[in-house]
Amino acid sequence: MRPQRPRRQAPRLAIFSGILFGIILVNAEPAPAPAWQTLQPGVEYAVVNVTPAVDVGDKKLHLVRVDPARARLIARLASETDKQTRTAGQWCRQSNLALAINLGMYQEDRLSNVGYLRHGSHTNNPKWSASYKAAFGFDPQTHGLAPAVMEDLDQPEAQARLAPYRSVVQNLRLIKGEGQNTWSVSDKRWSEAALAMDAQGRVLFLFCRSPFSMWEFNRMLLALPLGIVRAMHLEGGPEASLSIHAGNINLDLCGSYETGFLPKDTNSKQWAIPNVLGVAK
Repeated sequence: MRPQRPRRQAPRLAIFSGILFGIILVNAEPAPAPAWQTLQPGVEYAVVNVTPAVDVGDKKLHLVRVDPARARLIARLASETDKQTRTAGQWCRQSNLALAINLGMYQEDRLSNVGYLRHGSHTNNPKWSASYKAAFGFDPQTHGLAPAVMEDLDQPEAQARLAPYRSVVQNLRLIKGEGQNTWSVSDKRWSEAALAMDAQGRVLFLFCRSPFSMWEFNRMLLALPLGIVRAMHLEGGPEASLSIHAGNINLDLCGSYETGFLPKDTNSKQWAIPNVLGVAK
């Protein structure tokens, strides 16, 4: 069984958080641009040094930027095949993926996503959650659509705009368009795996072992010159994973710290997870 702990809930936006965020950004020095390394056509990788409030972890933010018009996004779901969970590294090796990250948090059956999840004709979770305000769609069935989209589900016709995409996943929202931090200040922190989109329609796989509150994490992302307009939470704590096996980079990254569950930096191995988002080699 997956260890029991309170499930992360959608945040309440603090009344003054947007004002405080704006003040901090005005006073902050501009962040340097990441040094991108090409892994394969349409896929770039960079590492940025970060400063968490809690002195834990390697203090690095790993970024993989994917142009979905040039690199093929792929979802892999245990519920669609043998119902066996795997680490992100195992998903890469067995599915010939250049990289893989959590597709979202999962329920106690160890198969079902916490929010809606559909992959082609296979529906992993048919229920839309009222608590999760972000959804990501890719692989359009209709010619002329963007190859990938991230929608704010509290906007009109959001679900209708996602309907033409063969793969759709719903998760907890971090940043809504156009680049607004939706979390309030908190002392709860965790290692983080997240997904974002920039203003050019590129998809960013994000991983940070050092723990941040999501307000801090969002603030950091928006301060970097990444052009992020939307982002969603994928997983936190020891389950947060990112594997990269392309362009002479071979990494199987795992999270550890999570307030109230594992408040230390001791986890050294990726956990087996049921669903991943990847890029084909």
